[in-house]
Amino acid sequence: MGKCIHSALAFAILVAFVVQSSAQTIGYADALDMLAAACGADVQKYCKNVNLGNNRINNCLEQHQSNISFECKKTRADVFTLLQKRANAQASVRGICDADIRSLCPGVVQEDGYLLECGLKAWRSLGDKCRQAITDAGWH
Repeated sequence: MGKCIHSALAFAILVAFVVQSSAQTIGYADALDMLAAACGADVQKYCKNVNLGNNRINNCLEQHQSNISFECKKTRADVFTLLQKRANAQASVRGICDADIRSLCPGVVQEDGYLLECGLKAWRSLGDKCRQAITDAGWH
């Protein structure tokens, strides 16, 4: 299977993971690559005639859960966990970093879109929890 097909299949699997992420998180591109590598053979074997859209590939893999490879099962679970961690970190950065950002970036208004930029410029002065949250969110 070519890389484009792998990516498309992985994306279809990823659609099932509508997620709301320590430095141990993952971005969507890496998630697609991992899923394509781990589940491509299972998709070809059990779901090759299934359309890609509307979570159909993931539903097909769920229907064949007892037959798909251990590697695919494990990778799907791992990818979901890593994406969830990233999404959680992205959602929590503002709260975790609020005090640091307010003290280091007093002229920056929260809604103006420059908070992260200011925080990254002041990276060494940020607290450990704030730096970790930004790293986990995939922004540093």
